[in-house]
Amino acid sequence: MPTKAAIFSGCIIALLTLIANPIYAAQPEKNRLIVTTDIGGADPDDIQSMIHLLLLSDCVDIEGLISSPAWVPHPDHTSTIRDIIDKYDLAYDNLIVHSPQYPSAEYLKSIVVRGQSTPHMEGVGIGKDSPGSELIIRSVDKKNDPRPVWLTAWGGMNTIAQAIFKVKHTRSESEFKKFIRKIRIYDILGQDDAGAWIAKKFPEITYIRNTEIYGWAPDDRWTDLNVQNQGALGSIYPDRIWATEGDSPAFLYLVANGLNTPEHPEYGGWGGRFDIKKKNIRGMDFIVKSGKDESVYDDYFMLGSSREGIGAINKWKEHIYNDFAARIKWSETSGYDCANHHPLVVLNGNKGLKPVYLKAKPGQIIKLDAKGTHDPDNDPLKYNWTFYREPSQYDGYIVINGKNDSRCSIAIPTGDNGNAAPSDSNGKELHIILEVTDNAPIPLTSYRRTIITVTQ
Repeated sequence: MPTKAAIFSGCIIALLTLIANPIYAAQPEKNRLIVTTDIGGADPDDIQSMIHLLLLSDCVDIEGLISSPAWVPHPDHTSTIRDIIDKYDLAYDNLIVHSPQYPSAEYLKSIVVRGQSTPHMEGVGIGKDSPGSELIIRSVDKKNDPRPVWLTAWGGMNTIAQAIFKVKHTRSESEFKKFIRKIRIYDILGQDDAGAWIAKKFPEITYIRNTEIYGWAPDDRWTDLNVQNQGALGSIYPDRIWATEGDSPAFLYLVANGLNTPEHPEYGGWGGRFDIKKKNIRGMDFIVKSGKDESVYDDYFMLGSSREGIGAINKWKEHIYNDFAARIKWSETSGYDCANHHPLVVLNGNKGLKPVYLKAKPGQIIKLDAKGTHDPDNDPLKYNWTFYREPSQYDGYIVINGKNDSRCSIAIPTGDNGNAAPSDSNGKELHIILEVTDNAPIPLTSYRRTIITVTQ
């Protein structure tokens, strides 16, 4: 166990870093998150994801951890979540040395509740409220926080459906519309028929159903070496049975890291990219096997994975691995100087995490400058500026001069080089991503996104 003096010294260092670098202090840039999970089932992947989420809990605002069913009746597994939080509590004194924004175990336990006990839409209706559905309503209702609430389903959707059902049937139409305007949904695979019901009845809700979740996660050897043999949380990280961390994209999508922009699913990031609404995205085959049929809600529309599929996550997977490994180290390291921390990126003088929006004309030279970017551990930094083609509305070539320097310049296409006519780029967005990576045993990467709109 670390000494009180070591904890105090480390917290002072971390706090000074926080004060000097509002990039991490900007609470409004963090995203609000509620998890519904069928944790405790045959597949331990929800336990894996819960451990990973708690290690990232300084980068999101977690407002609910709800034990709820998928396609079968589900016992109350809130105790499983609390057991994981107990291990988190053993690491907490170390974690806050490296990031003071980690929530306390006491707070996390206060938001662990039971959701519906009956699966599918059978568990939704008058008199079927649960502590989980009531927690969702209270969270969305918070008047002092205008940020949307992301409801992420690692199992079934019916606890979320019950919250929506109750508000729909107990409030005026204007009050209900105000309520659902603050809701966002990220559904992993579709694991009951309640998701189709929500999408059909309330198409104005931003609803992501990601069915492209396999293939990004680290292999068993990496997990054993970098996670399972490290600290209190790593020691309870279970072996894979089917796929590792199948539910993690739901919260990786929300991590405040300078790349993710959840309000724009088409922008892409750690949790995937979702560019168009698709019709009748079916959930897992267990829905039909349990006697339910999503087709009774046809036609419904959800945001589905973009054409690059799992490649939208794989683009960043090495960075995700390194971030995970570094945070596991934080959990067992009481000295700030004994671990690695993320570079702090400044872009064109802006210390925030949100995209920098610029306008440019064809032929104009745009200069981007990361002056002020530094590493809290004084590690050397590597810069990489790239044209992120997939979310960009322009599919020609972009030349970046100085792509590995702290400053770069970009020539907005004019068509003079034969690869595009001026009208091809006019009115379109170009996404430029800056990756800053430190030179350390576990290298960590931070990001900033620039979006250039071309206008004549």
